[in-house]
Amino acid sequence: MKNLKINIWTGILGIINCVLFAISWPVIFSTAASDAFTGTNLTSGTGSFFYFFAAIGVVLNIIALLKSRKANISIVGPVLGIIGNALFVFTASMAFPAIVVLIIGTVFIFLNHPSKNSVQN
Repeated sequence: MKNLKINIWTGILGIINCVLFAISWPVIFSTAASDAFTGTNLTSGTGSFFYFFAAIGVVLNIIALLKSRKANISIVGPVLGIIGNALFVFTASMAFPAIVVLIIGTVFIFLNHPSKNSVQN
């Protein structure tokens, strides 16, 4: 079975998003504290950076889902990737559940198993 390039790139982005989601709370809280002392407003831009990557993750996982379904590859990884990124997009307070779901989804994306209904040659 051939690995799809979109699955490889989606898995890589899943790993990157796990790291970004893990550092999002400390970064956003420190930016908010800095804003309180300096009178600036950088917190919204900082939060937008993390939300942007989560949204890109949702889009890339949707594309991977469609291409995997077409190639008879299991869609468990992309579905979990969509859920994990969507949890973060919904609210950054779901960062840690999103990390867990993304880790599991990324493992399934990299496994690249054939779907249950595909015919083995």
